[in-house]
Amino acid sequence: MREPQLSDYTVPYTDKPTHHDVDVILKLYELRREDRMRKARGWLFGYKASNAAEHQAACPPGSDHDSYYRMVVSYWEMAASFVTSGALNKELFLQNAGELLFVWEKTKANIAETRKAMGNPKYLSNLETMAQAMIDNMNSGNPKAYEAFSARVKGMGA
Repeated sequence: MREPQLSDYTVPYTDKPTHHDVDVILKLYELRREDRMRKARGWLFGYKASNAAEHQAACPPGSDHDSYYRMVVSYWEMAASFVTSGALNKELFLQNAGELLFVWEKTKANIAETRKAMGNPKYLSNLETMAQAMIDNMNSGNPKAYEAFSARVKGMGA
């Protein structure tokens, strides 16, 4: 009889989503349905600041709009961090988190200035990483898909 080996007790790495991944995706969906989060997500639809000064005017510190912005952006930063850290299956996330790319489109114009002002070059880096993964995934089916998506988002809330 052979001695047990470590490989007898470990599950081999797989790229397939697990039931745990599905549970996390469903929980993320539930969190987006919370009343205040729904209101914040709705508000972001009309957000159109293209620089830090416009953002400051649209979201004065302490205002409801500032709270809405931080709520939605930090939610998607958190969700993206689950993937970038390896805790959540990337492909399953890409198939179910299209709103992340919408949020990135609405906020990306301010990120560089905000990072500089905060002295934090990693501010929203998980959001940015997963947005780029979504862009790459979108363009793999049609090289102009992201360009069309971006144009639609820029036309919203005008």
